[in-house]
Amino acid sequence: MFLLGKRHLKEVFLGIFLLFPLLLMGQGVKVILDTDIDSDVDDVGALAMLHTLADHGRIELLGVVVTSDDPYAPACTSALNTYFGRPGLPIGVEPGIALNHHSRYTREISEEYPSSLSDYEQAEDAVAVYRKLLVQSPDSSVVIISIGHLTNIARLLASPADEISPLQGKELVARKVKLWSCMGGHFPEGKEANFYRPDPASTVNSIANWPGKVVFAGWEIGQEIITGGLFLKQYLSEKSPVWRAYQLYNNFSGRQSWDQAAVLYAISPDYWNLESGGRVVVADDGSNVWEEGEDSGQAYLKVSHSPEELAKIIDALMVGVYSEGF
Repeated sequence: MFLLGKRHLKEVFLGIFLLFPLLLMGQGVKVILDTDIDSDVDDVGALAMLHTLADHGRIELLGVVVTSDDPYAPACTSALNTYFGRPGLPIGVEPGIALNHHSRYTREISEEYPSSLSDYEQAEDAVAVYRKLLVQSPDSSVVIISIGHLTNIARLLASPADEISPLQGKELVARKVKLWSCMGGHFPEGKEANFYRPDPASTVNSIANWPGKVVFAGWEIGQEIITGGLFLKQYLSEKSPVWRAYQLYNNFSGRQSWDQAAVLYAISPDYWNLESGGRVVVADDGSNVWEEGEDSGQAYLKVSHSPEELAKIIDALMVGVYSEGF
């Protein structure tokens, strides 16, 4: 991984990090990422952030669930994990679905960089990955960060008792997961792709049946945070698959940080205000509205710091910069 020199680190970041300390949710938080790493590139940025935090012991990245119909998405994910020194991380997919290549970067990353997977079918069933990782974790210790549509979340919740665990999926989640940080929805009301595409029924079922705390990073949050531009081009090695993915996607013209916002909240909640005291109601078409009422364990993010400052922190984590002064 390419790291900034000390002089550049001080000049570019020090003032930002002194003003906005990164107050993490403890040391070594256990994280499972659920990603639709295909059509957009913010998934790559989110995974890079998590690897940076894992490198410095701030999280333990347990595995990655790929909720995507792109045939190269699992191998692309494996290539990223391999580059960051974690080639053995479990990767799960939804088995038996029709595949359709539609990404600007997944095939290139999977073919240009070493990977432990050669094709989609080599990945495990996402539900089995979820269940194994949860069973192996202490109670109330896991943070699930979902940055794609919710098909595999719904499948997990509906999963029956099996040889992995005598608990049904919803019971297992209730016992093991302390937070679901979900990039999805448009608040206080609207319609957003992760909720309605391609399977809005999974969104309805996931949110209605989730047994614990969930915080939504809506479309309106990440829309204003632009990262992955010329800073990333300058300070990442051209040998990095993160650099290559952003080059292939839009040649470093900058991109909204919907997924990275969900990651940043999960590891540093003090950057946000929360709207709670109510619940999300999702219609059959995937549109959503926030319904005020009693505390349901659900909340959505509201802005408390400027998008420009948050972008600098996200860019830093994406290029591998970490400091205890965060």
